[in-house]
Amino acid sequence: MKNGLTAFEDALIEREKTRIEGKKYVLTNGCFDLLHAGHVDSLYNASKFGDSLWVALNSDRSIRRIKGKTRPIYSQAERAYMLSVLPWVRGVFLFETDRLTKEILALKPDIYVKSSDYTKEKMNEEERNALFEIEAEIKFVPLLPNISTTKTIARIKDACNNLNKR
Repeated sequence: MKNGLTAFEDALIEREKTRIEGKKYVLTNGCFDLLHAGHVDSLYNASKFGDSLWVALNSDRSIRRIKGKTRPIYSQAERAYMLSVLPWVRGVFLFETDRLTKEILALKPDIYVKSSDYTKEKMNEEERNALFEIEAEIKFVPLLPNISTTKTIARIKDACNNLNKR
């Protein structure tokens, strides 16, 4: 493990180990930029669905493609470290693409978890089809109300603007 990151190959090894032991391998993914209570709560709830929770973390490059040139706030190494020290997260690996399809098909998780702002219908079709193909259970965890990275950034900007007005 380096800076909280695990090589994808190690995630595959752990997957096979959980299969042999008859345990449940849980996969989730996201940017996790400006880690906040909502992220921590979602990951904790995701971990309850199985025995080994793995997080596929969007790389810095993929976040810039998705969210624009001012993001991420924290580097992939910082985000990976923060996630990896959560006791219920078994491992964190990076992915560079906009979609997790290749990793889903390789890992064949027993359970895939998204937050409740998604539904099966709102999920990316390619990822959803991969999950159906491997017969993974798809679970959704509730969001904490009024907590998001976007809202946190807005609060920080407001606080800075108020300081500048003094």
